[in-house]
Amino acid sequence: MAGVMNKLKKLDAYPKINEDFYRRTISGGIITLVSSVVMILLFFSELRLYLHAVAETKLVVDTSKGETLRINFDITFPALACSILSVDAMDVSGDEHLDVKHDIIKKRLDAHGNVIESRQDGIGAPKIEKPLQRHGGRLEHHETYCGSCYGAEVADDDCCNSCEDVREAYKKKGWGLSNPNLIDQCKREGFLQRIKDEEGEGCNIYGSLEVNKVAGNFHFAPGKSFQQSDAHVNDLLAFQKESYNISHKINRLAFGDYFPGVVNPLDSVQWIQEQPSGMGQYFIKVVPTVYIDVNGHTIQSNQFSVTEHFKGAEIGQLQSHPAVYFFYDLSPIKVTFTEQHVSFLHFLTNVCAIVGGVFTVSEMLDSFIYHGQKAIKKKVEIGKFS
Repeated sequence: MAGVMNKLKKLDAYPKINEDFYRRTISGGIITLVSSVVMILLFFSELRLYLHAVAETKLVVDTSKGETLRINFDITFPALACSILSVDAMDVSGDEHLDVKHDIIKKRLDAHGNVIESRQDGIGAPKIEKPLQRHGGRLEHHETYCGSCYGAEVADDDCCNSCEDVREAYKKKGWGLSNPNLIDQCKREGFLQRIKDEEGEGCNIYGSLEVNKVAGNFHFAPGKSFQQSDAHVNDLLAFQKESYNISHKINRLAFGDYFPGVVNPLDSVQWIQEQPSGMGQYFIKVVPTVYIDVNGHTIQSNQFSVTEHFKGAEIGQLQSHPAVYFFYDLSPIKVTFTEQHVSFLHFLTNVCAIVGGVFTVSEMLDSFIYHGQKAIKKKVEIGKFS
């Protein structure tokens, strides 16, 4: 047994030094204190990384087909009234959504930005129950009332019982409504009076759009949109204004749901119109993103980058249509973030590396200082230090 013990003793890689041969110094004490603090800080930093999950990034080709893209927006137009502001969306597949009202809320704002009224999107007043006109003459008491569409009827039994109905019928025909005062429904609803009452107001419009997952655009503009000779036109004559200020602030713009770490570069961006007419344009590159948390919950979302541009009206050309356009295109590459915890073995390895590394560096520094002081002291004693 004694022989085995002696053999184990010879394997000792850490021979002990008798305390009589130790010499403690002030510099050694300072280095020990500093290295201990550094060691503790590095340990807690490593512990924090171990306790919190880290996201591993992977790039793959996006092979998804037939999916939709949800666009969430919150934009404030301080110089455009809600009654004249509309939103349209279209894409390269030919799908168009003109004057979108579904899932969109408008807040009327005064000149100081305070909310006057919040309502579901819709231009004009509520429908009048009994319009004065009927196709071909006056409405009799026993007849079912039916307002005229003023030449925009597709069938004989088509009815337009509100100013909005007439505008919709004109839009389908590709016509613009030039003078609402000539339309009985608009005159009775006070369409132009409502526009005048909201003069000087702003509008906060927010909501979401569900579009095809292909390249396209959506834009905010005054007037009601319609197609005329394969061209996209906004009916501005009805509002009887010469110019429109499209200054705006993007409170939030996101393509898809929020996920940890996402940065939306257009959030809180403000743009002030300096020219009398023009078009604000944002060119957006959307990158499909999948985020998988430590519990296996998957979030399908998107990141994006953006380039801004203003297109003004040039001399000798027609005025640019006042609008704020968001042109988006999708990247063929999908980014996948997978959240996971660092293994305990990896944590233990790093802790050992911290302790051993700091201890070794401290020992080298202490040895350098000690032998340097000793050499200087010796030269001073023999008078060779100058």
